[in-house]
Parts: sequence; C-alpha cells; structure tokens
Amino acid sequence: MIDERKRKILMAIVQDYISTAEPVGSRTIAKKYELGISPATIRNEMADLEEMGYLEQPHTSAGRIPSVLGYRYYVDYLMEKPTLSADEENFIRKVYEDKINSIGELLEKTGKVLSNITRYTAVVISPEASKVPLKHLQLLLLQPGKVLMIVVLEDGSLHHRVFEVPGNITAQDLEKVSAILNAKLMGINPEKIRTSLIREIYYELSQHQNLINITLELLRSLNQEDQENKIILGGLINLFNQPEFKNVEKVKTLLSLLEQEEKIKEIFTKVNIGVNVKIGSELNIKEIEDCSMIAAGYFSYGNSRGFIGVLGPTRMEYAKTVATVEFLSKYLSEIFGSKNY
Repeated sequence: MIDERKRKILMAIVQDYISTAEPVGSRTIAKKYELGISPATIRNEMADLEEMGYLEQPHTSAGRIPSVLGYRYYVDYLMEKPTLSADEENFIRKVYEDKINSIGELLEKTGKVLSNITRYTAVVISPEASKVPLKHLQLLLLQPGKVLMIVVLEDGSLHHRVFEVPGNITAQDLEKVSAILNAKLMGINPEKIRTSLIREIYYELSQHQNLINITLELLRSLNQEDQENKIILGGLINLFNQPEFKNVEKVKTLLSLLEQEEKIKEIFTKVNIGVNVKIGSELNIKEIEDCSMIAAGYFSYGNSRGFIGVLGPTRMEYAKTVATVEFLSKYLSEIFGSKNY
C-alpha cells in the first residue's frame, strides 16, 4: 500500500527523471519539491518504494529511477488530467486548414503534427481502404479492347485500373454501364456488394455480363495491394535523440523492428477504445522494452478503424502525449465524418 507521503515522493521522482533523464537522489527531492521532510526520511521512503518494485537503482548511481510499475502507478493514479492548451489545439486545427487532396496526404500531415508536438516518433495507420464507400465510377475506352476504370471513393482517394474487354465494346456501352453502376453502387463499400444487387445489375446490363464481372472484381480488390492499413512513421529521428538511445546497437535493434510493418501493426492495432498506454515490458517485445507506446483508434467510413500513436522512451511526458493523441484521434474522426478535406 502506498501512503500519501510515498505517493508524493514517487510523483516527484517520476517528474524529475522525465525532465532530466538523470537518476534522482533524496537531496534533489528535498531541495526541489518542498515536501517538508528531511533527506534522510526521503531516503527511507525511497528504499521502501524500491523494495515494493516502484523504483530501481542503476548500478552506476546512488539515485533512483522509476520502474515500469512506478510509471504505471504514475499514469494510473498520480498524473494530472491531460489537456492541451487552447494555443496547441488552435495550432493543430490550422495545420489542417490547407486543402488536402487525399487520405495519404492527410495521414502524412498527422504524423508530422504528432511528432512535432510530442517530440517522439509518431505512428499513423490508415483505415482499411476497402471499407470506404464508392463515390463515383467511370469506364473509358482507351482503344478497342482496352478500358480504363477510374474510381473515386468517399475519402477523396482516386484509383484506376486498365483492363482488357472484347473488341466490340463501344464508348457508348461503357457510358451506359458506368451510369447504371453509379446508380446502384454509390455509397456502398466495394467489399459489401450484395448478391441481390449484382443480380439487379446483371438484369439491366444482360448484354455486358463479362464487363460487369471484371469491373466488380476490380472494385473488390481496390487498395489491397498497398493502400490497406498503410503505415506512416513521423519524426523517427526524435526517438534517437533521446539519451536512452545513444547506444548504437540499441538503435540498430530498434530500427530493425520499425522496418517490420506487420510487427508495428500488431502493436498498434490491438488497442482498446480510448487512449491506451503501454509501458516498457507491457509491450511484450524485447526490442522496445525501453519504450512506451501511447495510441488510440480513430474512425473512418463504415466504422473502419485507423490508429495513431507515438513510441518514445519510458521516460516520456505522459500527460502531454496522452492529451495530444486523444485530441488528434477525435479530430481525425471528425475530419473523416465531415468529409471536408
């Protein structure tokens, strides 16, 4: 059980270590934090906290640093309610005022904003693009036997495919097929085109069933090549500027992990609703046992979920980072909902 005095000492140690990256001694606590108790009493309390597992003592120092358990207690019980200032919120909104032409550009910008504000490495994962509804489809005859399909999704992204068709297909045929497909499919996820709807399309376009088959198959495959759950890293250098990562071998190990997209997806896409904080060994990955992750989901069309977050040292500014991730996740959800980018 941590009593009030131990709570104050633990909070002082966590805050001091976050700001200085130096192990914290009892005299430092006594001078800087005015707890009204002597260095000797603080030393005794620190020894108790270490025995309880909330502090650790590096071999080269007489001071203490927080353990994973200590950081967890700080985040769960001691940290002030995280908020951004009005200036910080206005800064974020202004970044998105410029015209953004695609979902990729939007998420690139989000990665930069997140890494700039937190000074850690940002991770942004796009929603599953195949769940974004269709906005417009156009089939154009490039030359006899060759057709260009242009597809615009509700998120503003544009996709195109070229495919072969029978040589007797005309531009007028393609105009008719495009018109009926738009009428039937607008606002529907390409993945969720019902069999009954396909039958309706076949009935109205009975002379062009082969063309319909090809078009529907291409629609279903949209974005599966490289757009689905795209990962964007922002401010990678921020992580390596931290004192914890001056060791070259440690940096190599971390870089190797960050190059593994599936591993990054696994870490970030398992988060629950709201802001999630995972500290050090809680991530269950040896390569980043000196890191913490703060992440949240955001919602796109049809409740398709994307993810944003940061990787930083366990000695990170948790309150400000939690506030930033929370604000941006809600703001991104609003942007996708308004469709105004």
